[in-house]
Amino acid sequence: MKPYRVLLYYIYSPIEYPEQYREEHHLLCLRLNLLGRIIVAPEGLNGTVSGLTADCEVYMDTLRNDPRFAGIEFKVDESDGHAFQKLHVRVKPEIVHSDLPVNPLEQTGIHLEPEEFRQLKNDPDVVLVDMRSNYEHSVGKFKGAVTFDMENLRELPDHIAEIEHLKGSGKKIITYCTGGIKCEKASAYLLKQGFENVYQLHGGIIKYGIEAGGEDFDGECYVFDNRVTVPVNHVNPAIVSTCYRCGTATSRMINCASPTCNNHITMCEACGLEHGGTCTDECKNDPNLREYDGTGYYGKVTQNYSPLLGFKTRQGQKTEVNL
Repeated sequence: MKPYRVLLYYIYSPIEYPEQYREEHHLLCLRLNLLGRIIVAPEGLNGTVSGLTADCEVYMDTLRNDPRFAGIEFKVDESDGHAFQKLHVRVKPEIVHSDLPVNPLEQTGIHLEPEEFRQLKNDPDVVLVDMRSNYEHSVGKFKGAVTFDMENLRELPDHIAEIEHLKGSGKKIITYCTGGIKCEKASAYLLKQGFENVYQLHGGIIKYGIEAGGEDFDGECYVFDNRVTVPVNHVNPAIVSTCYRCGTATSRMINCASPTCNNHITMCEACGLEHGGTCTDECKNDPNLREYDGTGYYGKVTQNYSPLLGFKTRQGQKTEVNL
């Protein structure tokens, strides 16, 4: 058993004073030596953190014992070390930025547990719809799933026409995403747009991999931490992406080492080393090129960190991948 845990979670539950709770939550994480990214919003809580097993257990128990978060669910993965370099607890308007005019506490798609999803996914009357960004599904997705060429969930209304034909078809629409949070709003939005028989994979790809083996998820799942991608399919794994440079099959994803570019790209280990983690020769000649350490993950270099005052960022250094 590995010594660290990575926790992925969210909960829609009103937080009356999010700024005050942000400070309380940040201090809790510091006390438990947790690292990660957490969003506090009036509508709820969303985060991914890593830490030693015992510290993560205390963290989960603390949240579960708060009446506001009693129904919270954690996706728990093992790790050899921290999956993050720092701790960020921020207040934002939404726990997942969507701008969609919906409230998941009022209406959302029918939740399917991983085993229910596994049994339904290959039904001819089922259509799987991926609600993640294009760079996420480029490295891994469910067999036969509908995907959208969108950068973020805010663009979903621009792609509704691509599945408009499913209205009144009698088909079951099952939405899925990494941990389930995007589908809470995406499925609610589909219902509001007149779609029927809308479902969602409860807990997302990660929970499906943990609890049901990840069958028929091709490639790897993109995650927003140092690991970049993780395997979820332990039944019939396959690789669906190719190296941006040489075209060989690979599920290895990096950020381009050029801070001007910073594109999410799949790149084999050999090309990563040969080209310094860059996607083009132009990027390779960027005067501000970041040092490629083999991971392709770049976090902000910060100094003068304080849990109450935040931090100062050293200019011209590594940039952060935002939630």
